[in-house]
Amino acid sequence: MAELIELYGALTGNSIRAAIALAEAGIPFTPRRLDLASGAQRHPEYLALNPAGQVPTLVDHSYSPALVINQSNAIIYYADNKAPGRLSPATSDAERFKVYDRFLFFVTDVIAPSHAAFFLKQIGKADWGAPLNERSLKAIQTAEALLDQDYIAGASFSLADISAFTFATSVRDQVDWDRLPKMTRWLARISKREGVQRGIRAFES
Repeated sequence: MAELIELYGALTGNSIRAAIALAEAGIPFTPRRLDLASGAQRHPEYLALNPAGQVPTLVDHSYSPALVINQSNAIIYYADNKAPGRLSPATSDAERFKVYDRFLFFVTDVIAPSHAAFFLKQIGKADWGAPLNERSLKAIQTAEALLDQDYIAGASFSLADISAFTFATSVRDQVDWDRLPKMTRWLARISKREGVQRGIRAFES
């Protein structure tokens, strides 16, 4: 019998973001690692769940038919809705929209250009992607200015920290962290969280 909630993924930023969201929200799930190198994402069984053949994919068997979500950011919203207050803690509309604002800043202004640069590099157009990669890296400097409390969107951990964390760790060697003391402290703080660690390890084996 299938587990109640399954998360198909691999060692990719999108998969890890989704896993961190579920872990931080306290939602039990079973990781299903796909071997992308062997083409597991193109097997007919998986394509029936995710026709794009990409990761991650969440399957919640508590729904009939099962709920299937293919986008990592939609999975983060799913976790936020399923465990209110865990990923968007707020006592006012202003605080809640600040969380969404910072979350979408990293999704649209940071992660999306970075993904485009990675795609261009894969097809032999790394020079074309360089400005996009530079734009994403500059956003880390913007985040330094945004970080006026312990977390990206305020005094509490939120989904904004999830979107920021996986990108920051992926470019760790490309950033001059000595010039970003607040982001350096933030990165160390997030790295120590139990839910974050569980999410990072979800697809290691």
